[in-house]
Amino acid sequence: MAPAITLAAEAPKLSAANTGFMLICSALVMLMTPGLAFFYGGMVRVKSTLNMLMMSFISLGIVTILWVLYGFSMAFGTDSGSLIGWNSDWVGLSNIGLTQLWDGYTIPIFVFMVFQLMFAIITPALISGALADRVKFSAWALFITLWATVVYFPVAHWVWGAGGWAFELGVIDFAGGTAVHINAGAAALGVILVIGKRVGFKRDPMRPHSLPLVMLGAGLLWFGWFGFNAGSWLGNDDGVGALMFVNTQVATAAAMLAWLIYEKIRHGAFTTLGAASGAVAGLVAITPSGGAVSPLGAIAVGAVAGVLCAMAVGLKYKFGYDDSLDVVGVHLVGGVVGSLLIGFFASGHGQSEVEGLFYGGGLTQFWKQCAGVFAVLAYSLIVSALLAFILDKTMGMRVTEDEEVAGIDQAEHAETAYDFSGAGGGAAKTAAVAAAVAGAESKKVDA
Repeated sequence: MAPAITLAAEAPKLSAANTGFMLICSALVMLMTPGLAFFYGGMVRVKSTLNMLMMSFISLGIVTILWVLYGFSMAFGTDSGSLIGWNSDWVGLSNIGLTQLWDGYTIPIFVFMVFQLMFAIITPALISGALADRVKFSAWALFITLWATVVYFPVAHWVWGAGGWAFELGVIDFAGGTAVHINAGAAALGVILVIGKRVGFKRDPMRPHSLPLVMLGAGLLWFGWFGFNAGSWLGNDDGVGALMFVNTQVATAAAMLAWLIYEKIRHGAFTTLGAASGAVAGLVAITPSGGAVSPLGAIAVGAVAGVLCAMAVGLKYKFGYDDSLDVVGVHLVGGVVGSLLIGFFASGHGQSEVEGLFYGGGLTQFWKQCAGVFAVLAYSLIVSALLAFILDKTMGMRVTEDEEVAGIDQAEHAETAYDFSGAGGGAAKTAAVAAAVAGAESKKVDA
């Protein structure tokens, strides 16, 4: 009998299908940042609309350049001490071949790089919602630069980089519950504790000026989130990406309904803002967990997140911190809920064989999730507060009280979101035409 021949495992080859899929997902994630800008922009008062839009859009510029220069290398380069990565060949994206594959996958490094870039862009943009109406645009731009460098890039390495301590521990974060949402939510809390409340907080009405704009932004976020979540499996060969796609829809629907039901019981109405916020809460919660849970588990994750986030947004009035657009209540709380529930609802039939408590796996995974969640929360909270403190004491983080009251759009951007200069004349002309028509019709009747 001839001796058995052992064949070496065939090296992965570039997949045009997976490459195209990931480029589409990258574009979808990019769309989420303008979607976030609309979502936040509609939630503020008219006088702050442009500033809110710009606080998201500027992240597209700043973080892109940082990522190319050194961010990608810090987040995904060769591990150093389980805390940070570095690869000098990736500085400035130099020495990367066009068809050089991301290790173990069938997509080029450039494709993985640009997909992760879109995550790096939206994460600091999420923070901006907590700081509405009161932060200098120049200080915000510098904060983004520093925060991405000393918080986001290292945390991304912890969670997703080969050798990162959370990655090696086995913390499950499919698409960014810790690295994106807890990271941004904790940072938001740290900054607002330093810079203080808006003028008139808990005294003046600060209602959204455009709920249609909020709904447009929420819809764009929901749409883009399919790329954010399903794309994080970096391919479409084994069905896990499809599971994540399904769970993204299911959990978001459940969270929206749960939020609305809670809102009706608690406040007596089903609000448009509640529907939009509930949907985002579900998207946040399923982001870390969607590859590990079943669709029924996704319903549970979404429902729990919808209720708990709806409850959490009121805490700012109880404890006195001014989280303008509920970044802490939705992204921090939603990220914590989604990450920890993996320890209960992981089915063992998704991205890995890890099972949660309700599937006979005990609490082992839950404690791993706790380690990742609270380490990222503490690090981001403390470092973000320190960065805000330094900037506030040097260049000043806030606009003046007069500028805030008059409107930060005019003070920081010399523009306003809506031009009403011709409204008076137009209204008067319309009234005159209406009166003339009415007079003519009256004469006809008389005749």
